[in-house]
Amino acid sequence: MEELLELRQFLEQGKIHEALLLVDELEEMSLSDKINKIDSYGVILLIHLIKQKAEKRSTRSWDVSIENTVREINKINKRRKSGGFYLNQAELMDILEQGYQVALKRAALEAFEGRYEAQELAAMVDQEEILTQALEFIQQ
Repeated sequence: MEELLELRQFLEQGKIHEALLLVDELEEMSLSDKINKIDSYGVILLIHLIKQKAEKRSTRSWDVSIENTVREINKINKRRKSGGFYLNQAELMDILEQGYQVALKRAALEAFEGRYEAQELAAMVDQEEILTQALEFIQQ
């Protein structure tokens, strides 16, 4: 909110260059927030996909969570006014790849009632297959 007041002051004072710099900063902050949210939902998506692959089963709860996280990622990534998306396929994959180890550690706590360490769970699943599946879900 403070930034908007500052932007108003710059515009009222005719300081267009300063106003444009502030607009750039606001755009960067907004994109950063979207990336952080997509990353959080991406980790949740990966947790459930890892558990599904490792345990070779699914639950209604996992399926609903996958559905909800995909919906949220798509909602956050969608540009409302201009159409299109904030992040392209390669950027989404990069975020998923970065979150994979976090998801693996969290999935290890849940899968098989927490009997396996993250490294052991990693040996049970194919990381590339899970990442590809996650991206496919997002792009449906």
